[in-house]
This record gives sequence, C-alpha cells and structure tokens, in this order.
Amino acid sequence: MVRGGWAGHSPVEATDAFLPFLRDAGFAVDVSDSLEAYDPALPSYDLVVQCWSDGELSDDQFACLEAAVRSGTGLAGWHGGLVDAFRGSRGYMRLVGGQFVAHPGDFVDHRVEITSTHPVVAGLSGFALRTEQYWVLADGLNDVHATTTFAPADPWHAPLTVPAVWTRRWGAGRVFACTVGHAPEDLAVPQVRTIVERGLLWAARARG
Repeated sequence: MVRGGWAGHSPVEATDAFLPFLRDAGFAVDVSDSLEAYDPALPSYDLVVQCWSDGELSDDQFACLEAAVRSGTGLAGWHGGLVDAFRGSRGYMRLVGGQFVAHPGDFVDHRVEITSTHPVVAGLSGFALRTEQYWVLADGLNDVHATTTFAPADPWHAPLTVPAVWTRRWGAGRVFACTVGHAPEDLAVPQVRTIVERGLLWAARARG
C-alpha cells in the first residue's frame, strides 16, 4: 500500500479503512509513505494499492511499477490517488488507462450507473452521490463497469457520459480504477465500498 501526495484526499485515513479487509482476505500488507517503494523488489508483491494524488514519479520509479504490473502485480486505487497522480508521466497514464481532467461544479449531486455484469459490480444497482464528479479522459481498451453523466451546461450542449469504474489488463497484470473517493465518507458508501473491495481482490495476482 503506497500512500501520500496531496493531503486533501486523506491518503492515510482512506487507506487505513481498507487495511482490515485486506488482512482478513489473507494479505500481509506493507504500508509505505514514500514512492521509494517503487523499486526492483516490487514484482514480489501481489497487489499495489496506491493512494497518491499529484506528485512526481521518477523514470526509474515508473519503470519499476510498470515492470511489476506487466509481470503480474495488480494495481488498484480510487479517485485522485490513482487517476490524478503523476501528471508528468505519460507512461503512468498509459498504465492506468485514464486521467482526471476536471470536476466541473465541485461537489454536485450525480449518479453512478452500473453498466456491466463484471464481478466487481455484479448485483449492484446505480446509486446517487453528492461529491466530486470526475471528468476523465480514458483509454478505449478499458473494460468500463460504471459510468457517470454530466448534465448539459455551457459550453457543453449535450449530456456527457464518462467512465467511473474500469478494469484493464497490462501484460500479465490487472488494473482497477474507481473515480469515486474524494473523502473517506465517499468510500464508506455501501456500493462504493463494495466496488473497491471487489476491485482490490480482482486486481491482485492469483495466489495458490
């Protein structure tokens, strides 16, 4: 678990909320508050849970992260901790498959609609939120499982739907992203909590 960056996304509190779940699921969890965790030993891990908004990733650190995921280490995260990290690294954007650009309107009422039957969202229905609604640019190779739609507003002349939850493959590895999660209370919404928990398990390297 790698956490840090912009404090406004509560990286410690947010990740602490998932530590008991991961340990109960059988993971031995190492927690790092430094990007130095992205080193040549990273492929020995089954899963990287990243909550690091903004920040700068060195070329060497990215190379270690990319090599680990390519070899089978999972990468998972939510909101800015995954999709608004390391804007200066084009390679990182390709790895994650999507990039935050804006949240027009700041905290707004909106919905997240479930769009697939993938195990990450199976059995869930769409739900309403009042929080940041992320507008993201995304890779067409993502498997999208939930979306959110922006209402028409100047200068947009029509509704705009963007991914809110997706998975993707990278070499032998899996990537899970959820754009909801600005604050710990967003992650405590039952549907969001379920999606993130399932996403962490889906992304992790198969064990046994």
